[in-house]
Amino acid sequence: MLYIWISLYNSIQKTISNEEIALISYVIFFFLIIIVVFVLFFIMFQKRKNQLLLDKIKQQKEFEEELAKTQQEIQEETLKHVGRELHDNVGQMLVLATMQMKSAVKVVGEEVKSKVANASQYLKESLDEVRALSKSLNSDVIFNLGFDATVKNEIERLNKSGLIQANLTINGDNVEFENHKDEIILFRILQEFTSNTLKYAEAEHLNVEINYHKEFLNIKVEDDGNGFELATAEQGSGMINMKKRAELINADFQLNTQPENGTKLNLKYPYRTL
Repeated sequence: MLYIWISLYNSIQKTISNEEIALISYVIFFFLIIIVVFVLFFIMFQKRKNQLLLDKIKQQKEFEEELAKTQQEIQEETLKHVGRELHDNVGQMLVLATMQMKSAVKVVGEEVKSKVANASQYLKESLDEVRALSKSLNSDVIFNLGFDATVKNEIERLNKSGLIQANLTINGDNVEFENHKDEIILFRILQEFTSNTLKYAEAEHLNVEINYHKEFLNIKVEDDGNGFELATAEQGSGMINMKKRAELINADFQLNTQPENGTKLNLKYPYRTL
């Protein structure tokens, strides 16, 4: 009889142990499920958060690019208008003034003839300068002339001004731009650099080098001016305009300068299709 009770007790103990083990297993499994669900939820939340952040960055970049393009178009229209005004109005006034001065040379006395002739020559030179300037401002003219010819005209204009000695070197076979708007942007970057050189650098020489490669165009511009500390320099509108324009055409923009050691621009433009 005692043996029977002992056997029954051991059986009950085994049953309780198995139930406890099963219960513990269920609890552990339940917690594992909760942890897995939480981890999956956290991962999905992070992915969604990162995607939203990427979308926001992308939208901001697209907005900035569109804004830069709009600003570029407005600037081009303004420059085109100024160029036309210089050519059509100011240019015509100078033509008339030059004709009047030539007529005056014929009727004035000998004592003032040389002065009138000099004034006539100055008017003629001013007319040439206005015409050259109007060409460099009007994008339609740049389209018609092409990039190389436009840069050559700008170099000639700088040399005629007497403010600086400019030199141009072109290497490699000319590549026809498929996206002609990029020609304008590249030329405007060069104009911005030369303008800053004339304003601030107190340079005597300016060298422009255009290198045509198979996959890209490399433009190098260098002046022998007083330079500046690039790291601490204030980011003025000129430098910002150059960088923004380079970004618009996916060009690599590198500006290097040191005090008393001039300024160098290295521009690498990958040919873009329409």
